[in-house]
Formats: sequence, structure tokens, C-alpha cells
Amino acid sequence: MLVCMLQILAVWAFCSENRKLNLHLRTIKKMMSVGPTFAIMKLFKSILDFVFMWGAMKSTRKQIVSRMLIRLIWLICVSSALVFLYVKTLQEDARNHSSTPWFRLYSLVLGCYAGAQVFFAFLLRLPFLRKQFDSCSNVRACQFIKWIQEERYYVGRGMYERTSDYLKYSLFWIVVLACKFAFTMHFQLLPMVEPTRIIVGFKNITYSWHSFVSKGNHNVFTLVSFWAPVIMIYVLDVQVWYTVASALLGGLEGARDRLGEIRSLDTLRNRFLYFPQEFVKKMDATMGGKKAKSRSISSKDDARRFLPIWNAVIESLREEDLLSNTERLMLEMPPNSRTYPNGKEDTQMCWPLFLVANKVQIAVDTAADEVKKSKERDFHLAPSFTEVSRGDYQIELWEKVSSDEFTKFAIEESFHTLEQLLLSLFRENDNPWLWLQRLFGDVRAKVAAGGFVIQYNIEKLPLVVKKLADLTKHLAGEENEERRKASISLLDELARIVMNDMLNLNGNDIPSDFLRFKKLIQEGRFFKNLIWPDEAWRKRADRLQNIFKIHTYFDKDRNKKTYDTHTVPKNLEARRRLEFFTNSLFMNMPDARPVAKMFAFCVFTPYYSEEVMFDIKKRDGKKKYDKPKKDSDIKELDVKNEDGITILEYLKTIYPDEWKNFLQRLGLTEGTFHSHVWPDSAKGQKSDTILKLRLWASYRGQTLARTVRGMMYYKKALELQAELERSSVSDPERGVPSSSVHNQRDLLQRTPQAQADLKFVYLVSCQIYGDQKQKGLAQAKDILYLMQQNESLRVAYVDTVNGELGAKSKTTYYSKLVKVDKMDKGKDQVIYSVKLPGPFKLGEGKPENQNHAIIFSRGDAVQTIDMNQDNYLEEAFKVRNLLEEFDKVHGRNPPTILGVREHVFTGSVSSLAWFMSMQEASFVTLGQRVLARPLKVRMHYGHPDIFDRIFHFTTGGVSKASCGINLSEDIFAGFNTTLRQGNVTHHEYIQVGKGRDVGLNQIAMFEAKVASGNGEQLLARDLYRLGQLLDFPRMLSFFFTSVGYYVTTMMTVLTLYAFLYGKAYLALSGVDASLKSLNDILGNEALQSVLASQFLFQIGVFTAIPMIVNLVLEQGIRKAIMSFCTMQLQLASVFFTFSLGTRTHYFGRIVLHGGAKYLATGRGFVVRHIKFRDNYRLFSRSHFTKAFEIILLLVIYLAYGAQNRSSVTYILLTFSSWFLALSWLFAPYVFNPSGFEWQKTVDDFGDWQKWILYKDGIGVNSETSWETWWLDEQSHLRTTAGKFWEIVFSLRFFFFQYGVSYHLDVFQGSTSIMVYVYSWITLCGCVAIFTVFSSSTAIALKHSHRHFTVRLFQAALFVLLIGGVIVAIALSPLAVTDCLAVALAIVPTGWGIISIAVVFQPQLKGFKIWYSVKEIARLYDMCMGLIIFIPIAVLSWFPFFSLLQTRLVFNQAFSRGLEISLLLAGNRANASV
Repeated sequence: MLVCMLQILAVWAFCSENRKLNLHLRTIKKMMSVGPTFAIMKLFKSILDFVFMWGAMKSTRKQIVSRMLIRLIWLICVSSALVFLYVKTLQEDARNHSSTPWFRLYSLVLGCYAGAQVFFAFLLRLPFLRKQFDSCSNVRACQFIKWIQEERYYVGRGMYERTSDYLKYSLFWIVVLACKFAFTMHFQLLPMVEPTRIIVGFKNITYSWHSFVSKGNHNVFTLVSFWAPVIMIYVLDVQVWYTVASALLGGLEGARDRLGEIRSLDTLRNRFLYFPQEFVKKMDATMGGKKAKSRSISSKDDARRFLPIWNAVIESLREEDLLSNTERLMLEMPPNSRTYPNGKEDTQMCWPLFLVANKVQIAVDTAADEVKKSKERDFHLAPSFTEVSRGDYQIELWEKVSSDEFTKFAIEESFHTLEQLLLSLFRENDNPWLWLQRLFGDVRAKVAAGGFVIQYNIEKLPLVVKKLADLTKHLAGEENEERRKASISLLDELARIVMNDMLNLNGNDIPSDFLRFKKLIQEGRFFKNLIWPDEAWRKRADRLQNIFKIHTYFDKDRNKKTYDTHTVPKNLEARRRLEFFTNSLFMNMPDARPVAKMFAFCVFTPYYSEEVMFDIKKRDGKKKYDKPKKDSDIKELDVKNEDGITILEYLKTIYPDEWKNFLQRLGLTEGTFHSHVWPDSAKGQKSDTILKLRLWASYRGQTLARTVRGMMYYKKALELQAELERSSVSDPERGVPSSSVHNQRDLLQRTPQAQADLKFVYLVSCQIYGDQKQKGLAQAKDILYLMQQNESLRVAYVDTVNGELGAKSKTTYYSKLVKVDKMDKGKDQVIYSVKLPGPFKLGEGKPENQNHAIIFSRGDAVQTIDMNQDNYLEEAFKVRNLLEEFDKVHGRNPPTILGVREHVFTGSVSSLAWFMSMQEASFVTLGQRVLARPLKVRMHYGHPDIFDRIFHFTTGGVSKASCGINLSEDIFAGFNTTLRQGNVTHHEYIQVGKGRDVGLNQIAMFEAKVASGNGEQLLARDLYRLGQLLDFPRMLSFFFTSVGYYVTTMMTVLTLYAFLYGKAYLALSGVDASLKSLNDILGNEALQSVLASQFLFQIGVFTAIPMIVNLVLEQGIRKAIMSFCTMQLQLASVFFTFSLGTRTHYFGRIVLHGGAKYLATGRGFVVRHIKFRDNYRLFSRSHFTKAFEIILLLVIYLAYGAQNRSSVTYILLTFSSWFLALSWLFAPYVFNPSGFEWQKTVDDFGDWQKWILYKDGIGVNSETSWETWWLDEQSHLRTTAGKFWEIVFSLRFFFFQYGVSYHLDVFQGSTSIMVYVYSWITLCGCVAIFTVFSSSTAIALKHSHRHFTVRLFQAALFVLLIGGVIVAIALSPLAVTDCLAVALAIVPTGWGIISIAVVFQPQLKGFKIWYSVKEIARLYDMCMGLIIFIPIAVLSWFPFFSLLQTRLVFNQAFSRGLEISLLLAGNRANASV
């Protein structure tokens, strides 16, 4: 399609005049040349089918061979006919005949051929027509059409969607392609027309070098240099247009789904009134499918149903130390009982304190101030005022006081509850009881009549509320003499204030007995018969006290301040979780079934040897397991790394509020806690405190303990939901009446815990758990502890049994499932043992680990969870709703994989982690939302998805494990599901936490693994089948969201190479100088914009759009702009540009050479400085060498290009190239912790020197020896094809020497071929000199007595060389710049020779010149390392730069950078400076 459309657009553009398009008949005739092109391409495809099938031709069925042969013959005939007819048409057009028989015949044939292609495409691809066509499959004509047009498949048949879905994703691609082709025509092709015509006709080009093929071909190489980047951008910008369109569509779909409606605490507070009602509608299964009537706000019944769930969520946040005790009190929802403890009806809604706290005090203060201001304005309410005027003033005052709706709720609740509480303190018909009844009755009457502000002195209300707060504080406690006296005294004071200061007893409408009551109150002992409230009333009193009082706290300086309830909770993670949970209540989700009727499911996690729980060092200094060999292996919380930092110190700095809440939960101070964990003697250690510390730290890392805790929230949620249903229904078990329960076993099955056990189990496949247990490793003990704490946790592992079979030893493998037996002191007990046919690990480790244990799963569904994932209790409550999606209609086929939204919880660890989380968030939310609908090509990209267990058990499982090709095993589950008529959906009302890599090296390894996996996918038959059988729009969606993304990523870098090599060709060949007078070309601004357009693609401006749209949708425009600007200030563009190089290198290497391998990324914290040596080893070939090549091209273009170009033009054309090259060179060091600390820089240089000069690398690992590393870097050169392409691509380095040699002043502009010969002589001389130096050094090392002689010889030779160069400069045309130019020429040639030499390594070893090749390669790496190291050393000299770099690396929003820098400043390395 792209080739045909490019031909049509190019013909149309070149037929235009003055950049104005026309559609004359002659233009249409030329555009119809696309017919032969299309036919020839189809013919070429058919020939390739034969070529690729040739090896298997003998075993291929004759029916298939005959089909291929018929297609080949047919396409030969069609393409020949179309070419012949079109040639005749052109000849006819050239003769200008009035009659056009050939054109008519060509149009007829082409129309018939195109019509047939369109007809068959519609027939086989349009869902409605394909369905009708399949129903006629017994008709011979239909059979023949299917036989000719399609390969016969069993897997992959019937892969079409509903017509409505087809129209949706087809319309999407029509819009995308229309925008793409319109942009191509107006901004890429039309600006190139006139320059191309001028260059083709230009005859006065003077070449600077010896030209072999450049002359006499209409300057074709010049045209190639201009057109190559344009064509490549034309091919790859489909990805860009898809990205833009999908981002906008994803944003609209997210808005339709009501995502991001609650994205702040203010919105959460304002909409809290509706949460109970929405919860009952969506998640309360006891409603029996009945929908509650819509109300303005929730009812008390809704609140009672919502209360246990909400409070359980708040309690879980407190247990996770995201909340303090005060915040938990503020957020918990109070009971909404139907009656007061005295039996009176309670009609008032009770809301959490964070909504109503301080409201009453603020209201009475506001009312008192308003009345005071009225008096100051000489405004008084005379008794002669009418009832209407009194009412109007009271209404106006009430509106000012209760502008906040929750203030009204707080006043009403406190008034009615206070009335019933005070009445309950006295016997009925006693004087205090009668006075209180009269008083509250009078207040109601005056409020209703509008006379309350007249009868009562509002200015005294603040004092009354303060006294009431003190009174309720006493009444909320247990009865004692002190509290009783204080309560009676406060009641006396309140009564006097009300009767003497507040109440106007001169009015006519005052109750007659108020004067009697006033007299009794003045006499004292009016409340002496107070009855102390019981427990129920004490709870009410405590609630009132929290409403009446002003909540305060002490800051760091011990100053008392008012508690701002608008900022509750303060923890950002707690805010995010509550906002998402409450927002999801308004999203569309299926109604939940009762727990007894819901789908049973299993959560499944593969685990190998990752960390289970963090530990602390033993008192004797020994570890509980083997001592780490490397700093990166340290897992003890209190063990310092090489920088002097412990994991615990880092966690306390990153999560200061959570650490404070943790100590508060334990009831310990910092000092007391330290004495419990690290006492002066081992006997003083508190094991319980140590265990809680280990868990606290483990829950903030990417550990198995965190994953298990999160997944076990499912059981906790189901137990609570079952308990609530049990309290609402007599018997929740499918409506069976309680009377039918005949025995204790049936009764037991109906308990909430039993219901949860029936519906949920958690299976962890710990592959080597048996070996860990035998060796006594801490991981095994920690896994056993997790099983002891979680009854529903099951562990599967592979047990190896060594036996003897005759005289031979035999190893038998068993897949075993264990659980904890509480009857046997908590030991693990084998439940099932399945004998395996042999060694189970034949392919990739992770999928094999899953496959051996999947047989132990149970239920209707399986949720696959990675070991670095987490879950939340509030999300676990929605799993019933999610499982109901299996019964909902989401297309032609029922859902078989339910996609789940992810939240990356590692974003606050470092800036890189934040960048990664933003990138990941846009993919797992917005990206997958569009893939699922409308594009219908969502696959399985990770491990929070839920699988239809029965479907996948009967169609190949959830994971493929073939070595290499299934490196990215996750996505093959999606391939398999799609091919077998499954349906993958995506749902965003529920989320699962996920950890990501947080350091640049970890991220690079992850990107390399994914890119390598995509490279292997190109060879997979699943991908081939999908490409063959998906309809065209859906195939486009699938391609550009899977391997196509990596293809276009690689093409982005190749576009840069094409652009720069084209510029270098123009500069070195002399074409650039010859064309500098043509202002029509060089001054063409449109052309310059075309050539500079690669800037936008390399920097990734367009690819950032999904991230921006997702931020706008879920955070709002203001926060999105702030977040995006902050990311740019923290060099996010450098990081994303660096990742571009990682993906390109590894994807390209796997495509050329194969051999993808699993790369362990590690999931530790970034608290360790990465050595210069390690960064160089990891990124040298993937980034550094390519960056130096780009810089070399830029320097050549700058040095030898036309000099009349403006600096603005050069910057515009090359800025992105310089940015990319510098990012690839220095990003690993910019994002390296303490990367610019002077002492570490010095140590790094010494370490790098030892590594690169290390000799005799046999038996030494690559971390120690440069030789071993260098040989490992050539391990990909295994296949003949790979070696061939390595040689071909290495030939480009010889271009530099050929071009630069002819620009040397010493040759005085000669274009003789001998110039190039002389350059090779110079190169050979340099190599010979280097060989002499290296050989003499080797001799000196072997023969110490010759050391002085060798050094003297080397010094003399060096002096002669320098002297010879000086003499040559003085006595010949050789210039100093020529010396630099010679280096510029021979350096890339030397690298090309080395690249080719490694291909012929065995042969060169036979000729005994391999040592010289190796030493020259070492010299290259030394020089590249020094060039990178020098800027780092210079910047390390300035202390402020280290501080700035620390902020960039560790700080998410420039808020914690100083704390981190202080933490790093205390390390051991810098203490010695």
C-alpha cells in the first residue's frame, strides 16, 4: 500500500505546476502506472513464497504446491499483460493520437483486475459478507475462491469481528491514512519537485574525488542523498500518525469512561455524598439485581452498606502506614443507625470527620461575626419587624453559615444527637429533663418561625460550642468521680450561659416555665442527678466531641496549629488510591453477584530466586545466608553499600511520612525502636519488632512478600463481602433456606471464610523452593512464613529425586504442590505430586516455571501476576464485577482474557523511575484502551490479566516456552487467544500495582529484553498467521502496536544515518560546493523543513503525545503541564532518546543475527554508584560507537560542507543529531548516582584502567578483563548470513577515508586514484608503527633486562616521527589541518577493518595477526573511553554540579533532592576527600 500510494502521490506531485495540483487526463494516465507496480509486487511475493518453501517442497502436499504454481502463473500473465499494455499506452500518448485504443484496453484490463481484487477482499474480509460466504462453503465456486485466495488454516480460521466493530477500526485507519498522505503530499513531496528537476538537469557539477559512477547518470547519487531521508520518513511516519490519532481517541474514550473525574481531594469531598449510593448500585450483591432509585444524595441504608467497605479500606491504608492514627479517625465513616440508643428514630446522615470536623466551630464563629458586624452598622432587629423580615435575615445568615453542604450536615447531626444525649442523662420528667426538652423545642420553633436570631444571642454560640466540646469529652470516657463532677459543672455553666446570656426572656413567646427553670439553675445542684451514659451513648458523645472541637496538632517547632481537614490524607499514594477507588464507583461495571455465585478464580505468580523479604544483619556480623559477593547483592536493611548507604536509610528518606506512621503504629519512638532492633546486646533484640521492620521495608520493595500481601487482599475482600451478605440474607448459598442445613459440614461451608476459600486460591510457582529448603536458605524460610500467615497460599515447585536404574544413576522430576499444615506445627505439607517425563526446563525459564505449576490452579479464571506486582484492598472488592465481564458481550466472540489496568508504584524512587512510570502508564491505560476498542487487537502484554481458565487449558495454555523465540512469552498468549477466536478486552475500573526498573542500567536491560523478544517474534508462525489472516485495517493496528513499533523505531535511527551520510556525500564529493550557487535549491525553505523534519522524530515530540493526553485526562491540564515541564527540566528527553538507541540496537541485532537471551534486570533500589567500567561495558556497542560515528559525520559536514550556509540552517539541520549523539554518550553518567563526585570519578578511572589493560583474559569474567568482554561482544556472529551482513555494514566506514583524502592540502586538489592509494599507505604505516610499539612493549615485559633498551628505542622512534611531521609541514604543502584530517580519515577505516576482522577470527589466528587486531581494538576502546571520561572529570571538579545531578537522578519533583544529596554526602568514599 505504501509503495503504491507513494507512486501515485509522486506522479501527481511531479505533474503539478507551481506547486498546484491538477488532475488532467495525462496525469491520470501516469498515475495508472500503479497497476503494473501492484501486479509486479504480487508476483514478487509469490516468487518469495516459492523461495522460502523450497527446502520443504518435498514434504509439502501437492495441493498446496499446485495452488502456489497456479498463482505464480496467473500473476506472471497478469503482470506481463499490464506492463505490455501500459507501455503501449505510453507510446500511444507520446504520438499524440486522438484515438486511444491501447489506453482503453489497458483501462479495461486494469479495471477488471482491480475490481476482482476489491471484490475478493470485500468478500473475504468484510464480516457480514465473510459470514455469508462461509455458509456457502460447500459450493465448488466458493471452495475454489478460498483455495486460490487463502492458505488453508485450522488455527486462525474465523478471525473476523462484528460489522460494527469492523467499521469503527476501518474508519480510524481511513482518518489516519488520509492525514498521513495529505501531509506527505504537501510537506514532503511537493517541496522536493523543483529541486529534483534542477538537480537532474544540472550539468556543471565538479567532483572533488576520483569519480567512478557519479558522472553521466543525471546526478542520481545526489538525488538519493536528498530523497533517502524523505522516503524513510514517509514509511515510518505512519507510526507517528497512529500515535497521535490513538492518543486523541484514547483520551476521548477515557473521558467517556469517566476516568479522571475525581482527581483531587476537593472533588472527592464534594462528591462523597454520592459514594454510598453508587456503591450500592454497582458492588452490593444483596440488592438481588434490583436498582436503587436515583436520589440527590445517598440514604442512611446506602451508607450502612457502604460503611464496612469504606472503613476496611481506610484500615488497610493505616496498616500499610499510608495514614496516621489521626487521619484514620478523620476518614473512617461513623455508623448510620436507624435509632439512637434510647430507641428514638435517628434520621440524620453521619459523614466522616474529614468532611464535618471544625465545621460547627467555623459556623458559629461566622454567625457571631455577622451579627456583630450588623450591630456595628447600627442594624438592629426591632420587635416590630414582621415575621417575613425576621425570616429573611435568618435565611440570609443561614446561607452564609452553611455555604458548605457538610456544614449543614454537621450542625443538624450535632443538634439532634446532642438533644438525645443530654435527655438520656436524666430521668424523664425530672426538672433537667423538662428544661432540656423545652429548650430544644423552643429552638426548633424559633428556627422554623425565623425568630431564632431575635430570641437568642448568637454572639454567645462560640462559647457554648466550646463548653459542649469539653462536656462531650468527659461524657465519652468511663465514669469516675472526677469526670462526673466536671460534667455536672460544665452543665451548670452551659445552663447559666443559655439562660442568662443567650436567651432573651423578655419576649412574649417565651415558654412560661423558663423563668422557673432559670431560678432553679441559679440556685445550683440542678444537674446533681446526672445518669452516666452507657457505652453506646459514650460513642455518640465521642462523635459529638470530634465535631465540636477544633482539631489541632503540633508542628516541628511545637507550635499549636489548626488541623486542615482539607489536606487529609497527606500521603500522595493514599490520595491517589482513594481518588481512583471513588472515581471507579461512577464508571460502568457489571453488577456483582453474591460471593456464593461468583466465578471462582486463582491467582498465579511465577517466582525463581528473587528476594522474598528483606532481612537485617545478625548480631555476630554473619548473614542468615551466604555473604553477598557484590554490592548489588546486598539485601540486609542495615548493611552499608560501597557508598556508605543502607537500604533502610534510603527508604526512610524516600518515605518519611510512612516511616513516622510505622513508628506510631508500633507505639515506639525512634530511640526506643533502635534499642529494640539494634540493642547493645543480642539478648535485647525484640523479634516481633524486627519482623515488623522487615515487613515494612519489604512492602516498599519489589519482593514476593509485597505481592503475596496484595494478592491475599482478594480473600480478605471476599470474606468481608460474604459476611455482609450473610448478615443481609438468611442463607447466601443460592437461596437455600436455613432449614435445609442438616449437618455441621454444610453449616461450615456457609461461613465467610469457607466461601472465600471456595472461590479463591493463590498459587506461587517457586521453581527451586525444594533446593532452597535443602540448603537452608533464607528465601525458603520466608516463603514458609508467608504460607503460615496466609492459609490460601499454595506453593508449587519441582522436586528432583536421584535414584539408580541398574548400574546407571537416574534422576526423576516431580512437580509438587505444598501448603501449610497447622496441625503439624506450621510445616509445609505436600498435597499433590505429579511425576514429570523428564527435565522440565527445556525452554525459557519463566514460562517453563508457569507451565509446570499451572495444573494446580483451579476455578473458572486465572489471574497471572508477576512477582513485582501489588494489589490493594479497595480494588479487590471489585474483582466480582470484573469476573462478570466473562458473561458480557464485547464483540463477536466472548471474552477470554480480561485486561486490567496497571499502576506503576515505583515512580517516586527516582527521576528515571518516574519517567518509566509515565511512559508505562500511558501504554497500560490509554494505549491498551484503544487497542481493545475500537481496534480489537489488544494482546496479553503483562501479568495482571485474567484468563478464561477452561478456554486456555484446552487451547495451548497461558504461556509458550520455546527457547529464544518465546523470550517475550506474555504476548504469545494474546496471539494464541486471537488465533483461536478468543477476545481480549480491557477494563479500567480496577487496577493492579506494578513495579518497574528504577535505574538506567536496569531499564536498559528491560528495554533490551523486550526489543530482543520482538526481534524473535518476526520469526514466529503466530505472527505470520496473524499477518495473513487479519483483515487489512486490523492488521495495520496489530503491526504498528507490536513489532512494527520496533521496526519504525529502528527506521528512525536509520533515517538519521541516511540523512547524515547523504550530507557527508554531498560535502566530500564536491556536489555541495557545486550547488551552492543554486538559490532555488539551497534557499528553498520548504526543502530545508523537509530535511530537518527528522528532528521531530528523533527527539520524540510526537511520541510524547500519549503521555501528555493521559496526564491531561487523569490529572488535569494544569498538573499535566507542570508534570511535563518538570520532566523536561529533569532531562526526560535525554532518557527517552537514550532508550531509542537501546531498542534500535537490540532489535536490529536480533533481526540480523538471532540468539535472543533472557537478561536479568534486577529489582533493587538505586542507591549504588555504577562504575564507569560497568557503564562502558554495557553501552559501548549499543550507544557509544554509534554516537561517535554520528559525531564524525557531523564534523565532516561542518568541515567540508558549503561554507555559505548560515549557522541557523546548520543548527536546524543538525541539532537533533547532536542531541542524540550526546545523549547516547553521556546519559549513563548523567543518570548515575554520584556520577560527578570527584573521589568516585578518580576511583572509576583507576578501575577502568585496570579493566582495559588487563591481560590474559582466559578464565576471567568480563567484569575483570577487557579481552573477555571484547570476545563476548562478538558472540552474536554465529551464522553465515549474520557474518555476511556484518561485513556489508562495515564497508560504510571506508567511505570516510576515500572522501577526506581528496580534501588534503598536500594533494593540491588532485582527483587521481593514487591519492586514495597514498592514504592506504599512510594507514599501513600507522598500523606498522603501532605494531612496533606494542611488540616492543611485549618484549620488555618478557625480558626485563631489555627494558631500558626498549624504552630508549621507543623514545627515539617517537622523536623521529614528530620531527618528520614537522619537517614535512615546513618543506611541503602538508598543513597542520591535514594531520587532523588524516586522523579523521583513518580512524573509521581502522574500525571497519576491526569489524571485518572479527568475522574472520579463526583464519586470522592461523596467520598469527590476531594479537595485533586485538591490541588495535583495545586502543580504540581506550580512546573512546577517554573522550567520554574527560568531560565527566571536568564537571566533577565543580561541587555544585554534583548536587544538581543528584537532584536530577533522585528527585521526582525537585522536593527531595536536598535530603538525598545529604544522604549521599555521608558516604565513605567522599568522607576521605
